[in-house]
Amino acid sequence: MTESTAPEARTETDPRAWRALWAMVLGFFMILVDATIVSTAIPAITAGLHTDISGVLWVTSGYLLAYAVPLLITGRLGDRFGPRTVYLWGLVVFTAASLWCGFAQDVTGLVTARVVQGLGAALMSPQTMTVITRMFPARTRGSALGIWGATAGVATLVGPLLGGILVDLAGWRWIFWVNVPVGVFALWRAARHLPRLPVRSHSLDVLGVVLSGVGLFLVVFGIQEGQAFHWSTVAGPVTIPVVIGAGAVVFVGFLVWQAFTPAEPLVPLGLLRQRNFTLANTAMAAVSLTVNSMIIPAMLYLQVVRGLDPTVAALSYAPMSLLSAVLAPVVGRALTRVTPRCLALPGMIVMAAGLAGYALSMRPGASVGLLAALTLVIGLGSALIWSPVSLTATSDLAPDVVGAGSGVFNATRQVAAAVGSAMMAVLMQARLAATLPPGADAAGAASGGSAQPLPEQLQAGFALAMTQSLMLPVAVLVLGAVATAFFRAPRWSRGDTAGA
Repeated sequence: MTESTAPEARTETDPRAWRALWAMVLGFFMILVDATIVSTAIPAITAGLHTDISGVLWVTSGYLLAYAVPLLITGRLGDRFGPRTVYLWGLVVFTAASLWCGFAQDVTGLVTARVVQGLGAALMSPQTMTVITRMFPARTRGSALGIWGATAGVATLVGPLLGGILVDLAGWRWIFWVNVPVGVFALWRAARHLPRLPVRSHSLDVLGVVLSGVGLFLVVFGIQEGQAFHWSTVAGPVTIPVVIGAGAVVFVGFLVWQAFTPAEPLVPLGLLRQRNFTLANTAMAAVSLTVNSMIIPAMLYLQVVRGLDPTVAALSYAPMSLLSAVLAPVVGRALTRVTPRCLALPGMIVMAAGLAGYALSMRPGASVGLLAALTLVIGLGSALIWSPVSLTATSDLAPDVVGAGSGVFNATRQVAAAVGSAMMAVLMQARLAATLPPGADAAGAASGGSAQPLPEQLQAGFALAMTQSLMLPVAVLVLGAVATAFFRAPRWSRGDTAGA
């Protein structure tokens, strides 16, 4: 099935563009909420499925990995079969898998269902940026990306809040079942308003898909499960360092194959020679790693040390979500007057400072009100980042590589999220082992699913471990700030209208 080949609007906004954007926003919001919604439900799922924290973290990491790995090819599928067709199929898969997640009877079944859910998300996500890039001309694309950025930024922050409310009111299974009616409505809206855009013939690099998928899986598995295997033997002669090393080698092989394949590569390496595209991917990786990793230690601290129930813990993050939602469209409109670097660089610095302040305030007797206020600083920084970085990544892309570029950009974002979640799991386990007395069952207390805090003698050590763990995303944001400092102004703002 292919879509029509009507001409694309490049100098004026297609009148269908805004209707198409709003039709996709709901589905895009839903798939991003599911990347963080599990964080608040970790204790409840752990108790309900009789597993441990490491197993439940794979409920998030499995989703993020299945979401990330196919993005390189799903962007091209949108070019080949049309973004409307691929988006609709992805939404069907995602909604059906959400129903499956809710009926899972053990952690293995839940992780399997989440992997399928992630595949549906992978089909949907690149199509949103492709539609924006192809239907909005460069000079007005900032406003559309403002809405996209608001959706992406707010969704990843709203996830814990929605998860907490659903866990308290209806049980953890409803964090997945709620997607079913929303998904059906989103499917109706998308089928009605998404236009059939021109298609382009692309070959499918099957070997490239296999190499990238295997490499990414081995690296993320090795990072997350290293602590469980004591960084030693997994099976026979296979050790965790061997697993991670093999993943790195396979991924290098993927890049070599992309350079020499006689077929059309999944990742045209010429994209990486574009300064803005490469820097924007680096900056987005930093933000995505931060947003998807910072929630886990914060939620565990609030529930395990402070004894808050999931809803109250998640509500402490509401100021960040609300501020980001309000400011992101404003930032998008501002991009018609200022260059992305003028917003993204201060955003990175402000977000890093806010997160550092939050981490250093996580003490057993800390005021929850103070922590909630500090999330406003994090939300302000987040709102200044998403749209400018996304515009920088896409503004100079030629029409024939828009699908590939969108796939790479979204893959970078999701791989960083998966790696961030895995690294945070390792770091938290290591810091807990270092800060708590020998034999202390902090992991068991963290997974008990109750609102009873840890014994007083363990609270300071647990809080310190969470504080130290949050220094990882702070450091990553600083590196992201360095990348944004070297952004060039978009081509159209430099007076070069080629490709605009």
